[in-house]
Amino acid sequence: MPTPQSSSGTTYAGEQDPLAGYRFWFYAAALYNLLWGSLTILFPQLFFHLIHMPIFDALPLWQCIGMFVLVYAPAYWWAGRYPSRYRHLILIGLLGKVLGPIGFVWAYMHGQLPLAFGLTNLTNDVIWWPAFVSYLHTGARLSGGWIPFVLGE
Repeated sequence: MPTPQSSSGTTYAGEQDPLAGYRFWFYAAALYNLLWGSLTILFPQLFFHLIHMPIFDALPLWQCIGMFVLVYAPAYWWAGRYPSRYRHLILIGLLGKVLGPIGFVWAYMHGQLPLAFGLTNLTNDVIWWPAFVSYLHTGARLSGGWIPFVLGE
């Protein structure tokens, strides 16, 4: 299997990868997403029981959110294996981790969700922000800045 390369063509192997320090976070995120997504799909009422929220009529939509979360599991696993190779997957993951809480705050402010529902944003999103932001900051620097990084370089 080929080893990851930086945008400058430098090959990284093992711990010499400048982003290797983030492996733990991505493996943890992969495991978390695998478990949370699977539980949400298989037992869609569980979270609502835990926060004492009435179960709504559209549980398949909640299961769909579980599928979205589950789909990120292999992406985070790949990023854990090759941190410098899959930087853009983490950028996409962080976008979801920022937009999810924004959507929750909007729904809470409009009386559509109870505050307790925000617990899922703490575990699905907010706790991952520091590691993901730090990783992306370093990844963008390795790409020569944010513009080349966002352009896929």
